[in-house]
Amino acid sequence: MTVFVVAQLSISDREAYGRYEAGFMDIFQKYRGNLLAVDEAPVAVEGAWAATRIVLVSFPDADAFNEWFRSPEYVELAEHRKAGSKGSILLVQGLA
Repeated sequence: MTVFVVAQLSISDREAYGRYEAGFMDIFQKYRGNLLAVDEAPVAVEGAWAATRIVLVSFPDADAFNEWFRSPEYVELAEHRKAGSKGSILLVQGLA
């Protein structure tokens, strides 16, 4: 079953985050992920939104997500994301 990943990030160090961005797609594409949206100016139609970036991706299933998220190359790259931003990453199950 398809899973979606929603990342709500507040970028504090563009240089560190830029290193993350530079290596992201090469690793991401190896794990059957699909980049659906990246937005630094989403419109909050209800409530407040305090982050500076939202990212939405999908994977065919939770196993594919875990293979990517726990892969040695992504774990190493994610250190740049953690150095340059704070936020939440949510794994959401798709509908059957």
